[in-house]
Amino acid sequence: MFIQTESTPNPATLKFLPGQTVLEVGTADFPSAEGADASPLASRIFGVKGVNGVFFGNDFVTVTKAEDVEWDHIKPAILGAIMEHFQSGQPVMAGEATAPSGHAEHTGEDGEIVGQIKELLDTRVRPAVAQDGGDITFHGFDRGVVYLHMQGACAGCPSSTLTLKMGIENLLRHYIPEVTEVRPVAV
Repeated sequence: MFIQTESTPNPATLKFLPGQTVLEVGTADFPSAEGADASPLASRIFGVKGVNGVFFGNDFVTVTKAEDVEWDHIKPAILGAIMEHFQSGQPVMAGEATAPSGHAEHTGEDGEIVGQIKELLDTRVRPAVAQDGGDITFHGFDRGVVYLHMQGACAGCPSSTLTLKMGIENLLRHYIPEVTEVRPVAV
């Protein structure tokens, strides 16, 4: 098994491409070791000292390291953990656990606007940020403000504010006049 790595715009995050499907549907975000027991692969990666976050996409694993750790010191152990997992035959998600992330449900009078927001996120934004090892999901809409949850390489990325304001906000405002602002939200 050959695992490729790619850098991301976030210097604390590295994208690992195992050359096979990681998650069939959706994404899974493990911003800390708590909750990683839902995934044997995430648990194994968190076993590497210096790992602060793990994120799964369709065909990639994104790992975020602690500030005081160098990639040269932990990258071989992470590669080993990913390789061991896929060779073990264990599932990526344990038992009935499913990929926990996706767009938040929205009920209310702005249903049509929220539908347009989700459509633009799914067709224009999410594929682009997946290339960088992350994901952005809809969290809410209130009086013109769109709240988005940033995951994987996008969470804590130095350029994430620029991406939100100059990229996503401009895109949404262009197609949906009711949108006035985009704000990140921590979940």
